[in-house]
Amino acid sequence: MADVNGVLPSGTRDREIGAEQAHLDQVYRRLEEKIHEAEFLMNDAAKRGQVGTPGALAERDAQVYRAGVHLNRLNNEFEDFLFGRIDLLLGKDGKKGPDGAYTSVDAADDAVRPDNTAEIAETLHIGRIGVLDADYAPLVIDWRAPAAAPFYRSTPVDPGRVVRRRVIRSKGRKVLGVEDDLMRPELTAYLDGEQLPVLGDGALMAALGQARSHTMRDIVASIQAEQDLVIRAPAASVTYVEGGPGTGKTAVALHRAAYLLYQDRRRYAGGILIVSPTPLLVAYTEGVLPSLGEEGQVAIRAVGSLVDGAEASLYDEPAVARVKGSSRMLKVLRKAARGVLESPEAPTRLRVVAFGRRIELGADELDRIRHNTLGGTAPVNLLRPRARKLLLDALWSRSGAAGRHADPELAAELRSSFDEDVRSEDEFVAFLDAWWPEITPRQVLTAMAEEKRLGRFARRVLNPGETRRVARSLRRDGLTVHDVALLDELQTLLGTPARPKKKRELDPLDQLTGLDELMPQREETQRERAERLAQERVEYAHVIVDEAQDLTPMQWRMVGRRGRHATWTVVGDPAQSSWSDPDEAAAARDEALGSRPRRRFELTVNYRNPSEIADLAAKVLALAMPGSESPKAVRSTGVEPRFAVLRDGGLAASVRAEAAELLERVDGTVGVVVAMRRRAEAARWLADLGDRVVALGSLEAKGLEYDATVVVSPAEIADESPAGLRVLYVALTRATQQLTVVSGERDEPDAAGVPDLLRD
Repeated sequence: MADVNGVLPSGTRDREIGAEQAHLDQVYRRLEEKIHEAEFLMNDAAKRGQVGTPGALAERDAQVYRAGVHLNRLNNEFEDFLFGRIDLLLGKDGKKGPDGAYTSVDAADDAVRPDNTAEIAETLHIGRIGVLDADYAPLVIDWRAPAAAPFYRSTPVDPGRVVRRRVIRSKGRKVLGVEDDLMRPELTAYLDGEQLPVLGDGALMAALGQARSHTMRDIVASIQAEQDLVIRAPAASVTYVEGGPGTGKTAVALHRAAYLLYQDRRRYAGGILIVSPTPLLVAYTEGVLPSLGEEGQVAIRAVGSLVDGAEASLYDEPAVARVKGSSRMLKVLRKAARGVLESPEAPTRLRVVAFGRRIELGADELDRIRHNTLGGTAPVNLLRPRARKLLLDALWSRSGAAGRHADPELAAELRSSFDEDVRSEDEFVAFLDAWWPEITPRQVLTAMAEEKRLGRFARRVLNPGETRRVARSLRRDGLTVHDVALLDELQTLLGTPARPKKKRELDPLDQLTGLDELMPQREETQRERAERLAQERVEYAHVIVDEAQDLTPMQWRMVGRRGRHATWTVVGDPAQSSWSDPDEAAAARDEALGSRPRRRFELTVNYRNPSEIADLAAKVLALAMPGSESPKAVRSTGVEPRFAVLRDGGLAASVRAEAAELLERVDGTVGVVVAMRRRAEAARWLADLGDRVVALGSLEAKGLEYDATVVVSPAEIADESPAGLRVLYVALTRATQQLTVVSGERDEPDAAGVPDLLRD
């Protein structure tokens, strides 16, 4: 309760923190009870397995799995397990939801008295998972539950039932502080006979000022209304989310995955795939989902890691990337997948012995058979049986045995005997293996590395210069990010022949107990089947594409195969696109998404950059995409970006010195963004500055954020590719506190050190 001057009585903050501490203590006591219950279930399930019957073993496995997941979830103590609270007016009806909270969104007509006073009818605490007390009353509401939505969506303009929203800061089991937002400032509200106090300056600004680490924090305590609308949007069809730098697109995508699983776990048992542009962004974000109470059902993959057995972190030079990513490569790959059969090592003559005579097929006949076999669109490896049949047809025709019997049954029997004898002959088997081998995608890429062969595959598709550069890039060690999409396309064009099923290995526990003699062919348990399907999964129930504007047409085809029957969330910003032909990529995206209806959202508020940095970045945006508007920054620090010119010792010494100065000024991380070709040398410049500073190429900066950023030579970054200005815009918007720009030789700085690209 405040006095007439708005000053809180002495001790109010301590009293409020103490009240939240008492509630948190009660929550943890209840969690400990639930942990003991889960441990009891684990022990009880283990005893069931001693019965030794198949049914008991299956029940044991299922119960141990469920109890183990529950126990693991309860044993995770997060720094802010309980992070929010809302105090609400009486609702229009008295209905309660499954979480124990009242479901009414609107306040009752008589909730506010004529003198503008009211009683708090319900208080809800918001946390990472829901917790009920022994009487099934809510101690904590799961942040994804409908009852928690007002915590994120309520505003003074549209408060609903919410009078006060409180963010609770805690570490482990200790409450450190509280920050309140008053949604109905005109109202005098009472709780348990005392006036409701309001503490602090608001949760969002406190969250924005925290120091960054090299991993992403969840934003579950500070989600804003427009972000919450996206997170809780129905998953039907395709949800498009656009937003500029700092609007929380990546965080919204991750929280949406957790929300969808919470809402309909059965529907998304097929898994959720999150596609990120770089391994750096995967590493930055992969800890968020476990902290939100979800793990196991969501796969976060970099674009270069979507194909099993392929891990790519290398980048092609821009001219090569434009060719490999273009939809033109589809024609090249189709020709290569078939043309690779025509290798110099392929045999040109087939000789077999049948009916006591030698039968031979020459090069011309073999070429005709191959051409006829390849006449359809079926995958190359799946055409091998057809090739075998056409070879046997040709040999049968040459044998002269077709007219020996007028009786159709005798003729069919003779032909069957001929086929069986010939196809089991060692010479025929060896020939077929050499003439029509099973081809792998890697073998096709290896063939494409030979410039002459690639020239045949790419005739009238690529020009000689493009052919030469692509072939040269395929000869180097290691896969590039763009090669992975080519491998995936080739896998579709080649196909995988059916394999004989392997006998499932027995459980070692069964062998020790002697149960293998009773059940030598034990069926998979539900858990084993789920784990096997997760490992083999190539399609998902929901696909979230982060930084979607960077996907090339070939990458869209690759991602599209993993969501043929999925619902989608597509997150991006055209102004940050590093792909040089957005229209071509948009066509490939639309093909991947098919005819599904679209729902669009736009995030308009920049929570990352202070206005001083956002205003500088807007100058580059105006050059990159005239007429585009930057998202509005919500805060100002008073610290203007610093412009530095080369010191003695050149670029290396200058960048190192600026990074070292920023490490002194901020408590968190410093990112040094350079042109892609300087990645390795920049890492050497900063090697002895410690783990709070990191060097990264311009294309790797997407989605990341640092307390301070050094952007090195804007001109070099802008000149890297046709999309260079958009890439520079991204680089300039990574910092949450301070930005330093170091001019290189090509930047033409003025007397104040401002490079030409950043001047008014």
